[in-house]
Amino acid sequence: MTQTDIVQLALYLVLGIILVKPLGRYMDRVYKGHINKLVSFLRPVEKLIYRCCGINPEQEMDWRHYLYAMLMFNMLGILFIYLLQRLQYYFPFNSQGFPGVAPDLAFNSATSIVTNSGWQAYAGESTFSYFTQTVGVTAQSFIAAATGMALLIAFIRGLARRETVNLGNYWQDLVRGVLYILLPLSLIFAVFLTSQGVLQNYNDYLEVHTLEHDNTQQLTKIPMGPVASLVAIRQLGSEGIGFFSANSAHPFENPNALTNYLEMLAIILIPAALCYTFGLMINDRRQGWMVLITMIVIFIPSACIVINAELKGNPALANMNLYSSANMEGKELRLGAYNSGLWSTATTAAGNGSTNAMNDSYMPMSGLVTLILMHLGGVIFGSVGSGLYGMLMLVIITVFIAGLMVGRTPEYLGNKIEPFEMKMVVLIVLIMPLTGLLLAAVASVTNVGTSSIGNPGAHGFTEILYAFTSMRNNNGSAFAGLNANTVFYNVSGGLLMLLNRYWLAIATLAVAGSLARKKLIPVSSGTLATHNLLFVMLLSSFIIILGVLSFLPTLALGPIAEYITMKEMYGG
Repeated sequence: MTQTDIVQLALYLVLGIILVKPLGRYMDRVYKGHINKLVSFLRPVEKLIYRCCGINPEQEMDWRHYLYAMLMFNMLGILFIYLLQRLQYYFPFNSQGFPGVAPDLAFNSATSIVTNSGWQAYAGESTFSYFTQTVGVTAQSFIAAATGMALLIAFIRGLARRETVNLGNYWQDLVRGVLYILLPLSLIFAVFLTSQGVLQNYNDYLEVHTLEHDNTQQLTKIPMGPVASLVAIRQLGSEGIGFFSANSAHPFENPNALTNYLEMLAIILIPAALCYTFGLMINDRRQGWMVLITMIVIFIPSACIVINAELKGNPALANMNLYSSANMEGKELRLGAYNSGLWSTATTAAGNGSTNAMNDSYMPMSGLVTLILMHLGGVIFGSVGSGLYGMLMLVIITVFIAGLMVGRTPEYLGNKIEPFEMKMVVLIVLIMPLTGLLLAAVASVTNVGTSSIGNPGAHGFTEILYAFTSMRNNNGSAFAGLNANTVFYNVSGGLLMLLNRYWLAIATLAVAGSLARKKLIPVSSGTLATHNLLFVMLLSSFIIILGVLSFLPTLALGPIAEYITMKEMYGG
């Protein structure tokens, strides 16, 4: 990496950090009911929603009722989007005449959208009508993101409150997240994107005549559609689903360097700001900064490794006496290897899943790092809401281990960490890798799994591992060399996304409910400080050890084996 590359990375993070405090404070006020004057005109809309739905926003819920409301609404959302896809031929705004989506793909897509996974086994421009893209994908992306944020806020209340069973009202948290946070931000971002050339229309696909290599005219259709509205919420809400199959490599989604930079910034914007919101809600901003610094400490070397691997180029080309200043295979010339590498790091760290290059063409070391970032549990920034409460679970484990080291009952934010909390946290840590690895193993030794591989050997195994890792961690990015649109991958992947999204949510709310009932434990000389540099180092080390060791054998069979093979064959 050159000095210019380092400066670009620093500016990216600095601008993100600058926005953390104002946005984090704003979100804190929203969830506490202190609505900013700029969006106060939406108050009547909020009240109308409660009145029409028969909701009493002042009636708080314990963790079981909060969980029931969330699960019920999400399951209805999956059913709605499934039926919408199956019957899209009969709905309006389908001038292309797209038929209903196949049952297995409709199930996979519905679970992906509602669980905020962003996994995409279809090409949007040739599969979904405008109605499905708008009512199904775009609208539900708001709800999916707001649900993750609501779960986080409920968990924070569990950490902050004392001797109570109440964690807030799910419906109120959901509505406020959509109305006052996601909707205004997405509207501003979508307007900016359209000003830069991102499409936003409901026009018929354009038919143009192009000249092929033999100078004969060919009739080609150019897709149109409501693209900017989807791109805005998918970047801000960690959904990652692209209107086009090429995602943000497509010029109609990401036309220039400025849109590329701001779309990358949007990936980490809300997840980073929620760290500050966390600090405000527990009345200790140092805790929020500690979590954010830990994320940055792991993110920076990850980004440097990926960017450096892509900028060094492919040694196979040099071995054939072909000049290669950078690995540009599968990348857009207008964006380059640097911006593609940084985007890939951000999208796997943040659980976003959008891409601006083909991950399948990345160098083995880049694939290794992006896999590890997802193996860490999607907690380095992570998806909006779920990334931070996943990180806080790892904080609890770290506090517990530190307590064992000094022979003291672990405490976190005045809460005594007891066996029930640890059982829930350990189950989260164990179930998440087991489910993904089990399905990857099945796919690797059966014809239904291996028949979809685009490349043999270690790289083909990496394609399978990456797919199930992405679905397991609500990420959505993929090694495009794998044909995932099969009954096996659609059904198994859909079940995996459901299990890991909602099991994590169930365990998280159970821990929140348990902590909220506890009495305050006063700080003493033996209390472990969880806001200083020492704890940042301890937490970072534990996250890396847990994430890497859990998956080291599979990584050795995939990207590590591919890297060693390339070194032996081509050097470099």
